[in-house]
Amino acid sequence: VQFVESGGGLVQPGGSLRLSCAASGFTFSNYGMRWYRQSPGKERELVATITSAGGSTNYADSVKGRFTISRDNAKNTVYLQMNSLKPEDTAVYYCHNRAFPGYWGQGTQVTISS
Repeated sequence: VQFVESGGGLVQPGGSLRLSCAASGFTFSNYGMRWYRQSPGKERELVATITSAGGSTNYADSVKGRFTISRDNAKNTVYLQMNSLKPEDTAVYYCHNRAFPGYWGQGTQVTISS
């Protein structure tokens, strides 16, 4: 099982980023997926979830209305579109499948700063 996150970077407040996570080692289309984030000194926070076919999504209150999770099962990839970014969104972002709790990728750093 492997997760490879990409798409992070440094953007100004109000900007946008699209994160991608390529998953392998399991039948991607059979599982829901999640995005988490972790800031220095804070616990890892669940940001968004999506069901296996993409028909249902859920978001943390802190990102609702600004972030959109989606997936492409043909590409074994889950995405996180992040708009109206705020400095408090600064974190390392990870995708995850809770069916494989011990497996995490390296994450992708998102920094929101002027």
